[in-house]
Amino acid sequence: MGLLSYIETRKDKNSLLWYNIKNLAAYCIPDRFYRQRLAEKLALAKKFDREEIEARVAYYNKLARPWSLAALENYANEQHLDKAQIRYEGVTKIKDFTLMRSYKPTACFFDTYRYARYFDGDETIAFRFGDVTTIPKVPEIVKSRPIGGNNENSVVLKLDKRRHFYFVKDRIAFCDKENMLIGRGAIHQRHRVRFYEKYFGHPLCDLGNVGGKNVPPEWNKGSLPIGEHLRYKFILCLEGNDVATNLKWVLSSNSAAVMPRPKYETWFMEGKLQPDRHYIAIKDDYSDLEEKLLYYIRHTDEALEIVKNAHAFVDRFREPDKEDLCSLLVLKKYFDLQTE
Repeated sequence: MGLLSYIETRKDKNSLLWYNIKNLAAYCIPDRFYRQRLAEKLALAKKFDREEIEARVAYYNKLARPWSLAALENYANEQHLDKAQIRYEGVTKIKDFTLMRSYKPTACFFDTYRYARYFDGDETIAFRFGDVTTIPKVPEIVKSRPIGGNNENSVVLKLDKRRHFYFVKDRIAFCDKENMLIGRGAIHQRHRVRFYEKYFGHPLCDLGNVGGKNVPPEWNKGSLPIGEHLRYKFILCLEGNDVATNLKWVLSSNSAAVMPRPKYETWFMEGKLQPDRHYIAIKDDYSDLEEKLLYYIRHTDEALEIVKNAHAFVDRFREPDKEDLCSLLVLKKYFDLQTE
């Protein structure tokens, strides 16, 4: 068996090796091939519900009026970004948006370039890669943004999707799972520390730190594969630097996500999730966790309804053609509203 054949048999959507191979191969294809196919890709709109597509595009790209390209250029000049910082934030023409500039995270570059290359090389794009928790001063392409406030300048694309967009096939029914909350994560942020201070060792919780430093040694536990998480009825989904990375696959499982109301969102539209409809909502101070777990242990029918609604929410992100269409329309709107 050749190397590529072997990789093909072992690949999955969460494989970093396979992700990089696919993107590097696509990167070598001339941009003109993609530009010639833009009309064909946009014609896919006929396959889907028009109102749903329009609503999603309007949600990701909330720009409502023309905006000045000069504002982008002035902002770039004012920033005086050094070469290292330009890897994470910058303004560039698509034709100059190249892998040779070593953008970081590389996944954000690949996920942006995948769609930007469908447009004219002289179009100008501003980007801010990584975990973005503030709203840019000018319209920028971002992975994440605050849910609250006027976030119009935060134009969301499906970035770092290899890490964030992973769904599971859960073969364990909710009723056959253990009556406990499982939680594993890197306990860096103060809000995560507070949760562990409150509930580590609680009889309804199996918690463990798998990367955070300067925490009590008893918190340190080995990481658990996703399959082990699925043995539990409840899975903790606490936000980290921005969103909870595990939220997407948890909502696709037969377990129920447990978390406070989210403060940040990505392409997954976390701001559209409804408490106690798509996930089990707890207070920001976590004080009602035990009460909520016991309630849904006793009211299985309501927990099953939450799991069902979560699956329906996830389903909208499962069609590759629809995801491509929305991504291209978000960028098309971004470029169409630019003025000199």
